[in-house]
Amino acid sequence: MKIGLKWIVSFSVITLVAFGGLFWSPTADIPDTREFLSEDKIVGADVAWILAAAGLVLLMTPGLSFFYGGMVGRKNVISTMLQSFIALGVISIVWVVVGFSLSFGEPLGITIDGQHYGIIGNPLSYPFFSGVGNLPHKMMAPTIPFILFALFQMKFAVITPAIITGSFAERVRFISYLLFIVLFSICIYTPLCHMVWHPDGLLNKYFGVKDFAGGTVVHMSAGFAALAGALVVGNRKNPHHEPSNIPYVLLGTGMLWFGWFGFNAGSALSASASAATAFGTTTIASASAMLTWIFFDRINGRSVSALGACIGAVVGLVAITPGCGFVSIQESLFIGFITAIVSNVMVNWKALKKIDDTLDVFACHGVGGIMGMILTAIFAHGEKASLLHGGFEVFLHHMAALILVSAFTFLGSLLLYKITDSMITLRVSEESENKGLDLSQHEESFS
Repeated sequence: MKIGLKWIVSFSVITLVAFGGLFWSPTADIPDTREFLSEDKIVGADVAWILAAAGLVLLMTPGLSFFYGGMVGRKNVISTMLQSFIALGVISIVWVVVGFSLSFGEPLGITIDGQHYGIIGNPLSYPFFSGVGNLPHKMMAPTIPFILFALFQMKFAVITPAIITGSFAERVRFISYLLFIVLFSICIYTPLCHMVWHPDGLLNKYFGVKDFAGGTVVHMSAGFAALAGALVVGNRKNPHHEPSNIPYVLLGTGMLWFGWFGFNAGSALSASASAATAFGTTTIASASAMLTWIFFDRINGRSVSALGACIGAVVGLVAITPGCGFVSIQESLFIGFITAIVSNVMVNWKALKKIDDTLDVFACHGVGGIMGMILTAIFAHGEKASLLHGGFEVFLHHMAALILVSAFTFLGSLLLYKITDSMITLRVSEESENKGLDLSQHEESFS
């Protein structure tokens, strides 16, 4: 087998990374006492819960691989599943080297009326996790070790590019995909994460965006990147296929639903009432969306299907993510209901069907994230009042943030796809596409 230059370069990069951390200055590991609290401030219950939550969020990525793998044609099951699964390796390394610094490092941004607002973190704040130790951080995670906070956030960074893969499934080269997710994570995910979740981030501090667990950071970014990817890569030669394994989809949905409790309730960063609220609203929104999806399918003349039930459940999980810790059980019931209808309409909208988003990532994750952010701005309780609680300004700020995030993630992703394609061709050959990516890319087959 001929080994191309791109593979040699890739191996050289991971070799440099593997050795790079060993030579990083150990003085960088001395914690800044202005940033950190003493170890006696750590709360054991919070540590136990976030350790468990981080494991649950990690489980979501293999769950997503089953969810997507069961939906594609039989010739592309392994390649589709691997595209999700490989993110556990690639993005974890990117996160340790520079991703965490860009997301939660010292804010670099703009000053408005004497206040500084971060757009991205300083890449030299925590390179190779230097300075990320066992002491709790004053602003970001005051009751758990900072390293646990960093590892918990890493799982969010991992699953976001994995979600995108469903849009260009069955036609993208594996090596070009690896390059794209690295570029996406560094250029799209980390600044968005910093702006929304860093205490001094622009969207957090200036706009007052309420995103409890990732409506903008994860689902909108992945949804709009998926739309851009489907446009750049183009339609499949044979866009019609039968799902290869519905039981895989059911298994993946169960793993996602189970893991989502860590995703949402874990974002409270404590074993608290807020975590309990998020736990409850998460499952009720998903249950509501699942039932709404299958009933809405039926009254529109479509069959009640296991596939529809699974997609509905995931749409409900997406929709409740930004507001899970801010809304009541009753409101989560409505959020799941209305988002399932909107997303179902988008999935079956003929105009959107012309774009070959293989697994309807934009219609489910993108639209679900948008609906979740809008409904959070309407229903959310708490310090920053939502629309129903007199917070018209918060609602307007959410709408402005939605436009900003949509434009940034879509246009930024378009650019990154073009850059990737100029370096390593994105799309497989027609012969490889007809043969199937399992054999043409990996010399393996699903039997």
